[in-house]
Amino acid sequence: MSGTKKEGFSLIELLIVVAIILIIAAIAMPNFMRARMAANESSAAASVRDIKTGEMLYYNAYPDIGYAKQLSDLGGTEPCVASTTSACVVSDPLSNAAPGSSGKSGYVFNAIGSPGNGGTINDTFVIGSAPVNPNVTGTRLFCTTNDNAMRADPGPGSTPVTTVSACINYAPL
Repeated sequence: MSGTKKEGFSLIELLIVVAIILIIAAIAMPNFMRARMAANESSAAASVRDIKTGEMLYYNAYPDIGYAKQLSDLGGTEPCVASTTSACVVSDPLSNAAPGSSGKSGYVFNAIGSPGNGGTINDTFVIGSAPVNPNVTGTRLFCTTNDNAMRADPGPGSTPVTTVSACINYAPL
């Protein structure tokens, strides 16, 4: 009697392999998402520091104005020619990552300079960041003011702070 031996895999064997791959993917996906959110949050904190540095440079370049009135004043499209409304001290993608945009690395940013005590020179600023999609692109919100302390709020929220008093209520990093 000669037996016929079939070569290849049966449907059951293929289904088992696919099921194992799906189980492994289901286990790995949450870890991947947490790592991605952590990377976005790290990028957001670094971007807030970059904007803060840009505010300091702007203040030194335009002492009669003080700090930049808005985030877009710190950037400028290439080739950038420095002025009070495009100081070229922050990269253009970051200076355009304001609320309502697609953001940068899953976060949107805001920077507001304002005069204190009824003066005319912007002697205070607040910089805030918030995730574009809370609990998807990030969870924490970040901010700093001209006191140079980085602060974070556990969120969730999708709107960056716009006042110094709101930023001061965040926990220091």
